Amino acid sequence: MRIILLITAMLAAFITTGCSDDIQGPPSTPELTSRGFFEAIYVDRNVKQAEQYVDVSIKELLQHYRIASSVQRHMLNLSMTDVTIEIMEVDLDFFRKFSDSTTVVVKLTGRKNGQKWKDDRTLRLEKRKGIWVITEIVPEKLR
Repeated sequence: MRIILLITAMLAAFITTGCSDDIQGPPSTPELTSRGFFEAIYVDRNVKQAEQYVDVSIKELLQHYRIASSVQRHMLNLSMTDVTIEIMEVDLDFFRKFSDSTTVVVKLTGRKNGQKWKDDRTLRLEKRKGIWVITEIVPEKLR
């Protein structure tokens, strides 16, 4: 009987949570936070807009570099134009409500030096006061 109640509660939580990208206010999922950050830097080219998605230490770096092209070049090591953003992997499962940290892999597709280019970036996020913030841009592994 307890198993049936547990499964019912889990299904109810899944149904009421939904999968909508339409949010009011600040992003509340790791996916929306990650996408918002990269859209601000690569699509909107607005560093001020990107600051709402990050931790204080990263925010200070963003303020230091000031413009999106500098952030792309120095912080992300990836200058691109005409970028599309896709969330590839989130290191969370169904029980994400109980987790306060995760990693997200984001696939960036666009043009680098006039050539078509695809690249992945990994972000580490933490939940603070119910809001997901980016705490680290994980360095690339050498290939």
